Amino acid sequence: MVFCQGCPWRCGYCHNSDLIPARGDSEIPWEDVLAFLRRRQGLLDGVVFSGGEPTLQAALRTRCAKCVRSASRSACTPVACTRRNSMRSAAGRLGGLDVKAPFADYARITGADGSGAGALAGLQQILASGDRSTKSRTTVHPALLSDAEVTAMAHDLAARGVKHYVIQAFAARAPERRPVR
Repeated sequence: MVFCQGCPWRCGYCHNSDLIPARGDSEIPWEDVLAFLRRRQGLLDGVVFSGGEPTLQAALRTRCAKCVRSASRSACTPVACTRRNSMRSAAGRLGGLDVKAPFADYARITGADGSGAGALAGLQQILASGDRSTKSRTTVHPALLSDAEVTAMAHDLAARGVKHYVIQAFAARAPERRPVR
């Protein structure tokens, strides 16, 4: 799992809120990431770029390709599609798309006006590419999405051509553990 920094959304249930700022407290050089993957060659099935929002990274496409070539793995990227053209940077290497809410109601979850239009455009790009292996998923926080909304989302996604849709329950983040000295 490679966590990428930066996300313009403010989903209240985000488990990676420390990745929201565009810059973090520490950075790992890309060569160190590749070296780590090479040491585990044959032990891992794939590399997941997550975040934050990985498609905000300008070098995502080339880095996915390098992971596949140098570490002999498939790469996938769960994305939220925070901007309309974000999918172009990773086209053909996607493993998943987070669908936060009904597209017309995205701002209620993300805190960002117009975010549903970007997410819908990203989904349309994936479907237009012919990649039917991409999974869509929704994390359901019971205080934010009703059963009726989730059911309507599943029907809407199926009508648009989504073949793999996963609903996952929100799990509260465990308190941070500190090492004992």
